[in-house]
Amino acid sequence: MDLRAAGMGLAFAVMWSSAFSAGRIISTAAPPLTALSLRFVVAGVIGIALARALGQSWRLTPAQWRATIVFGICQNALYLGLYWVAFQTVEASLGAIIASAMPLLVALAGWIVLGERVAPLGVAGLIAGFAGVALIMGARFQGGADPFGVTLCVIGVLALSVATLTMRGVSSGGNFLMVVGLQMLVGAVVLLPFALALEELRVDWSARLVAAYLYTILVPGLAATLVWFLLVHRIGAVKAATFHFLNPFLGVAIAAVLLDEQLGPLDLVGVTVIAFGILAVQLSKQHTVAGARP
Repeated sequence: MDLRAAGMGLAFAVMWSSAFSAGRIISTAAPPLTALSLRFVVAGVIGIALARALGQSWRLTPAQWRATIVFGICQNALYLGLYWVAFQTVEASLGAIIASAMPLLVALAGWIVLGERVAPLGVAGLIAGFAGVALIMGARFQGGADPFGVTLCVIGVLALSVATLTMRGVSSGGNFLMVVGLQMLVGAVVLLPFALALEELRVDWSARLVAAYLYTILVPGLAATLVWFLLVHRIGAVKAATFHFLNPFLGVAIAAVLLDEQLGPLDLVGVTVIAFGILAVQLSKQHTVAGARP
């Protein structure tokens, strides 16, 4: 892995982790599904416009269209939609910790459903990672965490795992920004009817809300997704996914700084265990892929 790829991976981890705090700021001040639908429309239009300016095409292959639609539904509409609703009652740090289970769930599905080989290091990582998540969730439930909000987060991360599995092996064909923009519009189309039917337009306007909203459109929405696709294109999905081990640390750290969310001793222990579990799983995958090469 070269220095540029390492920088891209670190940038992605920071942007991805910061989205939880920004989402909580927005969801506690505005109707979440409405705000998210509008974000998808704005980010999608910007992404497609930039893609066309760079000469990218929206004439995707059937496989690319399928992946774009599934990703738009599972990641944008389901994962983010459920998370933003949950952020009305669930702290950003807890949401980040639950979402950090995504690479563990993807590895588990690959092992059980797809029959992929998992080395002993990977099995140990899976056990440790899920144990860390369970430790933190148990402590948070005892501290009064909202069970309904936590359930929404769990369903959301399952949808994100499906989206990640769907995208494996599907090339963007160089149309990175176009694919990102189209995925955003898919999310908007799916969420907008629910926003109109379920929510009332009441917004507690503030400079903080506006800053968080602009940030989430441009950085986690467009930049992070684009950097992820470029990183996967540069070093492959297995190596790129290694950077997810940073997300538990970064997610809770950013929430503590921006939102003054308190972390207990069990949170710190659990986050450390999750991070090393994710790292073990991803390192195991790299060794397995390397060993499978002729």
